[in-house]
Order: sequence, then structure tokens, then C-alpha cells
Amino acid sequence: MTDFIQLTVYGLANGAVLALAALGFVLIYKATRVINFAQGELLLIGAYLFYTAFVLLRLPLAVAVVAGVVAAVVLGVAVERVVLRPLIGEDPIAVIMVTIGLAAILKAGVQMFYGTTPREMPKVLPTGSVDIAGAPVPLDRLTAVGVAAVALAAFSAFFRWSRHGIAMRAVADDQQAALVQGISVRRIFALAWALAAVSALLGGVLLADIAEVSQNLASFGLIVFPVVILGGLDSVPGTIVGGVVIGLLSQYAEGLSPGASQVAPYVALVLILLVRPYGLFGQVRIERV
Repeated sequence: MTDFIQLTVYGLANGAVLALAALGFVLIYKATRVINFAQGELLLIGAYLFYTAFVLLRLPLAVAVVAGVVAAVVLGVAVERVVLRPLIGEDPIAVIMVTIGLAAILKAGVQMFYGTTPREMPKVLPTGSVDIAGAPVPLDRLTAVGVAAVALAAFSAFFRWSRHGIAMRAVADDQQAALVQGISVRRIFALAWALAAVSALLGGVLLADIAEVSQNLASFGLIVFPVVILGGLDSVPGTIVGGVVIGLLSQYAEGLSPGASQVAPYVALVLILLVRPYGLFGQVRIERV
């Protein structure tokens, strides 16, 4: 029972971070129909942006968070304007290849400026542990779940009630109709990339605090694909469900057999594609010719 509780908490913490990363992926896909293979590298960049502000520049925690968010927004807008906007209307394969190249450039940039040695960062989340039904559970994992839940709730509220959130939903449904209503589709594209970078920053900071600031954070982003396939490529609520399910599945598999957590998400990915390729909450599109 103790092992089960610990695996569950660890799985929920990992799932919460995965949901944040998957949220950025879904935002970009919903608004622009671009499959972003650089989402893991955005997690990596987010962690190093916060590390730079908090450790290297020695800014107070609140100021470092704000500085990281601003830098992430600038990065997201720059990527959309410089890299993706010239490719509007091009073949989807070409756009996918560009995002793969972008991932390599971002990772190489981190290696160039910071090297490949993992960096130590002072703990931001609470340390220590608490007992849950007799099982010691790390406080940082519980706090990570809470922070991610608040962030996901804030993003959901933004999409549902804010003017820009409604505009993003309109563009996701029908770009031509949104243009007729006076919505700037290009501005929404930039906003989608900016929000994706911010969500990746939050996920990267949580990961860096729980583990370490290293190149391995980029590989964590690969598990985003099973998450979005399970939840649905165009479903924001699906990212939460998918993140929790894949996070728990990975930890339970690790508990049964060491190393199985590296394989279980991709086994689930194949099964999902065979049974329900649009995901649990994805929109089924039927094209007739």
C-alpha cells in the first residue's frame, strides 16, 4: 500500500508537468494546425531561462518568474514571426521538418551557452515529506501538482472567459469566419506560440526543481505525444486527462518492472492509435470527396 501511494503521487506530479507541456502543444495545433516537435526543447529553454534569472542573475524568486515569463513570451513570438509565419500555406511536411530543425537549434543553443553539465539550482518548492496513510510522500511533488493545477485552471479560465481566449477558440474552429469577424489570425498565431512557451516554462521550472537543470529535460517532452494522442490533438481538457493517465501509467509500470516507464507511454500510444486515433476528447473529422 505504501508503494502504491508513493507511485500515485509521483505519477500525478509527472502527469501535471506533462499536462503543462501538452497544453502548449495543443494550443499551437489548435490555432495553427502545426505539429510542434520542439515542445520538449521549449521545456528545456524554459528551465534554463528561469535558472539564468534566479541563479546567475540572482534575482528574487518573484522577479525571476516574471523575467522568465517575459523571456518565454518573446521567444514564442519570435519563433512564430521569424520561423513559422513565412511557411503559412506550405506543405505540412515542410512545416513539421522545420519544427524538428528548430528543436535541434534550441538544444544546440543551450549546449553552446551552458554546456552539457547538469546545473544545480536552489530548491524553490518545499522540501521534506509528509505521511499519507503511512507512506512518506515528498512535499515538492505534492506542491508541483498544486502549482500545475492552478496554472491549468488559469489557462482554462483564460480560454473560456477572456476576449483573447474566445478569439483563439474562434480561430481554432474556423479561420475564415474569424477573419470575417475582424479577428487577426496572425496575432492569434503569435499568442498561441507565446502561451505555449509560457506553459513550457512552468513545466520546465517544476521539472528542474524536482530533478535538475540538464539536457535530459528535452527528452521528457517526447512523452507529450502519448499525452496529446490520448487526450486529443485539439482538446485542452484532454491534455489534463492524458497527462494524468500517462503519468500514472508510467509510474505504475516502473513499480512493476524497473525501466518499464520508458516503454509504457509508447505502448499506450500505439494502442490508442489503433483503437481511437482521435483521442478521448479529440474532434472527429470526416472528409468526403
